[in-house]
Amino acid sequence: MNDQIHSDGSDHEHGALGDAEYAEFMELAAEEGFDLEEVEGAIDEAGHGPLPVLAVVGRPNVGKSTLVNRIIGRREAVVEDKPGVTRDRVTYEAEWAGRRFKVVDTGGWEQDVLGIDASVAAQAEYAIEASDAVVFVVDSTVGATDTDEAVVKLLRRAQKPVVLCANKVDGQSGEADATALWSLGLGEPHPVSSLHGRGTGDLLDAVLEALPEAPAQRFGTAIGGPRRIALIGRPNVGKSSLLNKVANEDRVVVNELAGTTRDPVDELIELGGITWKFIDTAGIRRRVHLQEGADYYASLRTAAAVEKAEVAVVLIDAGESISVQDQRIITMAVEAGRALVIAYNKWDKLDEERRYYLEREIETELAQIAWAPRVNVSAVTGRHMEKLVPAIETALASWETRVPTGRLNAFLGEIVASHPHPVRGGKQPRILFGTQAGTKPPRFVLFASGFLEHGYRRFVERRLREEFGFEGTPIHISVRVREKRGRNK
Repeated sequence: MNDQIHSDGSDHEHGALGDAEYAEFMELAAEEGFDLEEVEGAIDEAGHGPLPVLAVVGRPNVGKSTLVNRIIGRREAVVEDKPGVTRDRVTYEAEWAGRRFKVVDTGGWEQDVLGIDASVAAQAEYAIEASDAVVFVVDSTVGATDTDEAVVKLLRRAQKPVVLCANKVDGQSGEADATALWSLGLGEPHPVSSLHGRGTGDLLDAVLEALPEAPAQRFGTAIGGPRRIALIGRPNVGKSSLLNKVANEDRVVVNELAGTTRDPVDELIELGGITWKFIDTAGIRRRVHLQEGADYYASLRTAAAVEKAEVAVVLIDAGESISVQDQRIITMAVEAGRALVIAYNKWDKLDEERRYYLEREIETELAQIAWAPRVNVSAVTGRHMEKLVPAIETALASWETRVPTGRLNAFLGEIVASHPHPVRGGKQPRILFGTQAGTKPPRFVLFASGFLEHGYRRFVERRLREEFGFEGTPIHISVRVREKRGRNK
């Protein structure tokens, strides 16, 4: 089935399409009456690789989350008039002047949990690790504090581009306060009111100058490095034990106390004749209103590990019911567009009754990721460890797979003929043609005569998987609807 599918690691100007394929595709789009600039934009948007990452850092209560909401154009980051407010997500996608990037909100830590120096260090270290550029937010009404100076020192050591945001400048009277922040030595302070939006456009222009077109790190073997695997899951599911088992030595501290691991530990491990880079990440605790100190940083750093990885191995404790937190962690990996393997650990401790109920839970609670390879393992006894690498390799191969446009359109034609979209309002929208604009993960753009309902999109995704495999990788499908013919834009 997969003999015609190939992995395309080259970088074309037109997503994953070569010049000849792109020209043929645009000719087809013109025949169907699509605006060619819109088609080109759709391919470029869907065909992007990993996005550059912007970290928003600063001491508590300077308006970081408010600024993040302003940048992403919607109210998602939790904002409350006190430091230490947590959220489920810390990474968001944003767009400015036609360029897309990721924003990391690093707010939400208590200033005095571990002592101010340790708190600042943990905050800034995460931001440095995860980002390509940094927005440093300072409260211009207060001025530069000792905490701000501590952050500046860490940012200088990081040698990452920094854009200085002088926040809470609500009018001309606050301009002088912003000017005083030249003293930090980070260049021009950009006066901003993240609450009212004043000055955010100029700030974002500076951000685009600081951000690279693409992340510094390229995935895969193009740079000669090993493939990166993030081990993620709730605390105490056996991530460190698993890493020690595959390494055949005790490289990571293992303790019955949940949350022993604080920092991701990168380990080069040879398995099956291949060197892999495993990242043992701190467990993500279930949602609480306030995660104090190291546990909150552990959640942030786990998100950073997922961003840097190519495949996420999610460990689930097979002896316990699948929790909302397990599902949230899986969603984190899927939304980040990473290849995915689910490992059910502590399998050696299961009796027949628990195995029966676990299978029922998997069917109901994890139906949305039925495409992910599953391995039943025991990190303690080593049971089925030999199956882990083939599952990872399968997921990575699917993650990089590309279906040629001709073959994809033949497949889409069969779908339209055998399972047309339901008639709605007297009209029957149909898929006219499509292309796979990118890989890592596979990203498809479908062009249609009308709006395609969510259920039909899910049906198309399911049929894509049945036809072409894609085991172990999320699939992104975007749909562009043809404007009425003859309409001037």
